[in-house]
Amino acid sequence: MKIVFKIEYRTRWGQELYVTGSHSSLGNFEEEKAVPMRYEGDGIWSLTLNLQSASSGFDYHYLVKEYGQSYDKEWGEPRTFIPSELNHTYYLYDVWQNMPADSSFYSSAFNKVILARHRTGSDVLPSYSTAVTLQIYAPSIRPDEVVALTGTMMSEAWSIKDAIIMDDTRFPLWEAVLDASSLKHPVEYKFLVMKKDSRNVVAWESGNNRVLEIPHLGPGENIVFSGFKWNLPLPDWRGVGVAIPVFSLRSEESWGIGEFLDLKKMVDWAVQTGQRFIQVLPVNDTTMTHTWLDSYPYRANSIFALHPAYLRVTAIDRLKDNDSMVAYEKLAAELNVLPEIDYERVTLMKWEYLKAVFLQSGKKTLNSSGFKEFFKANREWLEPYAAYCCLRDIYETPDFRKWKMYSVFNPDDIAEFCACGNIYYDKVSFYYFVQYHLHIQLLEVRDYAHAKGIVLKGDIPIGVSRDSVDAWSHPELFYMDSQAGAPPDDFSVEGQNWGFPTYNWDEMAKDGYTWWKARFRKMAEYFDAYRIDHILGFFRIWEIPESAIQGVLGHFNPAIPFSIEELQSYGFYFEEHRHAHPYIREYMLQSLFGEYAGEVIHDYLLECGYGIYALSLDFNTQRKIENHFCGKSDEKSLKIKSGLFALTDEILFVEDPYQKRKYHPCISARQTYSYKSLTDYERWCYDRLYVDFFYHRQDAFWKNEAMKKLPPLISSTGMLVCGEDLGMIPQSVPEVMNALQILSLEIQRMPKDPDKEFGDVANYPYLSVCTTSTHDMSGIRAWWEEDRSKTQRYYNCILQEQGEAPYYCEPWICEKILAMHMHSPSMLAIIPLQDWFSIDGNIRRNNPVEERINVPANPRNYWRYRMHITIEDLLKNSDFNERIFELVRSGGRE
Repeated sequence: MKIVFKIEYRTRWGQELYVTGSHSSLGNFEEEKAVPMRYEGDGIWSLTLNLQSASSGFDYHYLVKEYGQSYDKEWGEPRTFIPSELNHTYYLYDVWQNMPADSSFYSSAFNKVILARHRTGSDVLPSYSTAVTLQIYAPSIRPDEVVALTGTMMSEAWSIKDAIIMDDTRFPLWEAVLDASSLKHPVEYKFLVMKKDSRNVVAWESGNNRVLEIPHLGPGENIVFSGFKWNLPLPDWRGVGVAIPVFSLRSEESWGIGEFLDLKKMVDWAVQTGQRFIQVLPVNDTTMTHTWLDSYPYRANSIFALHPAYLRVTAIDRLKDNDSMVAYEKLAAELNVLPEIDYERVTLMKWEYLKAVFLQSGKKTLNSSGFKEFFKANREWLEPYAAYCCLRDIYETPDFRKWKMYSVFNPDDIAEFCACGNIYYDKVSFYYFVQYHLHIQLLEVRDYAHAKGIVLKGDIPIGVSRDSVDAWSHPELFYMDSQAGAPPDDFSVEGQNWGFPTYNWDEMAKDGYTWWKARFRKMAEYFDAYRIDHILGFFRIWEIPESAIQGVLGHFNPAIPFSIEELQSYGFYFEEHRHAHPYIREYMLQSLFGEYAGEVIHDYLLECGYGIYALSLDFNTQRKIENHFCGKSDEKSLKIKSGLFALTDEILFVEDPYQKRKYHPCISARQTYSYKSLTDYERWCYDRLYVDFFYHRQDAFWKNEAMKKLPPLISSTGMLVCGEDLGMIPQSVPEVMNALQILSLEIQRMPKDPDKEFGDVANYPYLSVCTTSTHDMSGIRAWWEEDRSKTQRYYNCILQEQGEAPYYCEPWICEKILAMHMHSPSMLAIIPLQDWFSIDGNIRRNNPVEERINVPANPRNYWRYRMHITIEDLLKNSDFNERIFELVRSGGRE
């Protein structure tokens, strides 16, 4: 078989084109074995292959090398070549595939769920001895529509009635095979969209007619024109979804906490209300202390393991001991009616039940072919995870540094620990058993959602716990002596300290970000869309020293700090003791400590003379202060602790931990006494360097950092990508997100334009997710009551209502806010379930404060919000569901 590849690509000096593919003659996709092409001139490159065997076809794509090193490759999935029995020679005329403007529609969310094709084509395309194959990518065609082809090659030129319906077997690729011997040159043609059943025309592609230039073909030759792009004026698809954490679901079957299988009923509710997405929070295992502190879903102990609390334990097996079964069901019923989750009692109950079920039917599961297949596919992470769980419980701590001989991860030791026949095997295999059943239950939900046309959207946290199995087994990927968090913002004026280690990106890059890719691919087994939590972390992370508690004393990493010489070039003459150490003066102490000022001077400060003080050695970091006041909750202790924390923040610059004598401006410096005590000229100089540092100096650098990491990660799966881009956003962030077509997050009360109080919903970008609130915020009802002056401005200026705003956010107001979001241009409007409830006075909770999930300013927040009605009751409320359906449809959403 002879195959001739041809493609146009304008190279520069030192660049060459290559073909790589799944066939051995193309290097089996090993880029170093890719086959070079020959330059024919005028931008055309070609390669001729004579293959002994390629009857089953192969995959391939093009790449560019510069001076022998990989420089660029095509976007998207590899091309597929499938030969016909009648042809022995193929001319493949391809077009280089850059990321298309509609790349979102190539995601599995669309081509496997929302716009999934119910096959229109035949299993085998027609074959001709002399053939012309036309291929076009058209991913946004609705399921009741088809792509057709007509032109001068028709027996009746430009016939609609006889238009050729293209084959969608390889959707989003559409194909048509023409008999070249019957074509009369020149051939002019166009693509069009038709209704599948009626064959009524939906739209013709715009622009001039396409012209087919076909060289002379002999018998057995086939020329394939591929890579055509869509040029049809179709309306943008816009959809709706609901956001609800799995743990917040309440059904008649669940045991005190939401479960994966509850999502099937949520799928039914989404169908009933015209929604297409269900968005959840992270679902990974967070079990570390066996207390309510484990309720925090963003501190996983594994990036792969699912949370055992989300298992429907009775779906695995019912206990044969009837008395025990009745006792568990009684306790489950008691916990299931609580207004909020009792995390500790629920998880303890489920652990006990699971252990009883494992004794009863564990061996049968472990011997099943389904389990063996799961174990083989997941062994690389499953064994370390199971060992971690056992050692955590044996040593009664998740801090692996206290695990004696296992404190340093050794693959051989762990393999022996997990080996069948080892004394720990029963404990280890119990965790295999639990993870297997979690896997099959979540897959069951995914398949059910697919069948109903509903997309499950997951959430990838930016960090992992410093006590996680990942930090234990891959310590080289983390900086364990620092903490990740977020700078001060609308969520928390003191910043956020998540306690996670920061990433060693240089080490991660060495193997092409394998750890991250594995994380994304595991998620893609269950979800078809995902939200990247804190996407800013791929540009830079807010790194906090280990000695700090609050986020204020952090700095961006990576960043380009100032040298002392650079600071002086701004006119600011830096003095380390004055500007990079806490500024403490006597006049400040009365306002900070009140009646305790004298005691503070005596017990916690060092007097330096002239009314100047310094923190004593025992209290010169927030960590030392925190340890001293641990467990003390009286008013005096809290006031002194708070004041001492404030004193540690009295600095203008933070020294870079990796480059000595290089400094970052402190992000909250302009709120300090230290700043206010500067002269007018010093403040002017400081303001200039501050603005330059945070808003200009880093932009190109951060953009380059993100473009090194994000493209290989998001291309590792076919999921639809959304990014949480809230907070202090540098200009490089929207530039990168637009370039990679990552959907942004738009929240009306957190506008991206700093000069506006509220976002302009009517002008949101199409590639965005708009929402009324997030799990880190109060819902629209509670927000309405928080700031009366702001509410009044919103009522008059945004809702265009006259007079005084109602004190409560009444159902008609909530409905008007939601309708506004339904009409926005955003591709997706995903509304928290609590805000959907807000439009109905009979359904919504009386107290909106009870609907809040998280308070970011509180590092010990208890994540326990739960629906106050069951999903079964929600499904029965046809009037309410019809109102949502009408809201969705009146907004033009599908």
